[in-house]
Amino acid sequence: MRGFRFHTFKGKDQSLFDQLFGIFKQLLTHTSGDVEEAVSWLRELDKEYELTTKAYTIDDFINELKEKGYLRDKRDNEGGLAMTAKTEQAIRTQALERIFGKLKRGGNGNHKTGFSGKNGEEASDELRAYEFGDAPQSIAMLESIQQAQLSHGIEQFHLTENDLLVRETEHKTQTATVLMIDISHSMILYGEDRITPAKLVAMALSEMITQKYPKDSLDIIVFGNDAWPIQVKDLPYLQVGPYHTNTVAGLELAMTLLKKKKTANKQIFMITDGKPSCLKENGEYYKNSFGLDRKIVNKCINLAVQCKRSKIDITTFMVANDSYLQDFVDEFTEANQGKAYFTGLKGLGEMIFRDYTTNKRKKI
Repeated sequence: MRGFRFHTFKGKDQSLFDQLFGIFKQLLTHTSGDVEEAVSWLRELDKEYELTTKAYTIDDFINELKEKGYLRDKRDNEGGLAMTAKTEQAIRTQALERIFGKLKRGGNGNHKTGFSGKNGEEASDELRAYEFGDAPQSIAMLESIQQAQLSHGIEQFHLTENDLLVRETEHKTQTATVLMIDISHSMILYGEDRITPAKLVAMALSEMITQKYPKDSLDIIVFGNDAWPIQVKDLPYLQVGPYHTNTVAGLELAMTLLKKKKTANKQIFMITDGKPSCLKENGEYYKNSFGLDRKIVNKCINLAVQCKRSKIDITTFMVANDSYLQDFVDEFTEANQGKAYFTGLKGLGEMIFRDYTTNKRKKI
């Protein structure tokens, strides 16, 4: 028989523990690491969808989590459970698989650039004539034999130096990235949870760099009234606060971190849903939530220009569609000669992944 044979899709076999753990990890992300709240949600889901059986209950699941080192007792006198580092790692891995797909570890962890030459590190599809000094392993033998056949014919076939073709190689470069996450109050306003997708993106990006690009660096910054760096292990616990949006502080901190890096490629990814509405001068906050304050906007534009001069590219992911905010992002992006995406939350991770891995700019 020829042709395709179709059958009913069968998913990957999973134990009941693995099925519940997948749901539980998502709940932990939504609850910012609050185990008690996540367990409460899980019990409600179990009542509605009958996730467990009489032989294996939610209590059995919690006990197994503790036995396997995913949960521990809190270290205070209040009782309750907390996540362990093993759970934090599992959540980052789940975010990576969910957003970017399963990436296999491999390679040296460098980004390709669009430049070719003799001293490159990875073969490309481009060919050129052999030159004295080219490494023998760079000779494209099959293409060189074909070239000799065209030049001399089959009956009088011979291969000369003039027939040799060399496969070009591409240079690679390391990349230093700062991911800025807006944690102002608007990230949970209007009935839309914007902070959870931002956390998922940050966790997935950090895990992807660890696995695929170990020579790259990733710093994560959150910004509200002020800006401060956080560690990867802090991401599941990240929460929105009653803050304005001090984009200036975030950019200044990002520039400070990147100036310490010795890599050729430096970039800032900024995830935000609102206009800059705050800055700090002489130890005091200047805030204005009404419209676009030119004093704040101009400071942002000046920093965008400074980043351009320092060869720091800024890519803005604006998860809002207000026209006047788009005007600000357009002006900001033009000043930096960077990129901007006006997007909803769906597909945010895939866009950042694609932008990260296709970064091919390097001055040689």
